[in-house]
Amino acid sequence: MSVNVRLGKSEDQIRCSELLDVLTEATSEQNKIFDSDTFSKLISNERGCLVIAEENGIILGMASISFNLALRYNGEYCQLEELVVDQDARGKNVGGLLIEETLRLAKKRGCKEFGLYLLESTKHNQPFYEKYGFVIIGEEMRQSL
Repeated sequence: MSVNVRLGKSEDQIRCSELLDVLTEATSEQNKIFDSDTFSKLISNERGCLVIAEENGIILGMASISFNLALRYNGEYCQLEELVVDQDARGKNVGGLLIEETLRLAKKRGCKEFGLYLLESTKHNQPFYEKYGFVIIGEEMRQSL
């Protein structure tokens, strides 16, 4: 069978929580709280989307995107928030399928740009993103609130 991509549904929550734990361990994030309310808002597709990759009913990976409003774009731009593929599913182009679908959704919505952040722990993924047309622009600064 082949890998299919689709929008996330409420019944995906447990598996998405497991995948998010994999991502937070890989990126050394401190926040390991999976919030059901945020998940519900995300799958409503109002301010973002959750895209699922599955094969034979088994979720292999997920990507979440947010839609943000900016004057400089005279509208919305898209931001990749999370992209995670199960270790056992690597090599099946799951990540590529997820990126392609999130790009398609952003274009369909009318977003002017699609961005993502590479952390120090994820810089090794730069060639993967470049393959899909992403380029490095600037540096990020953050402040925890």
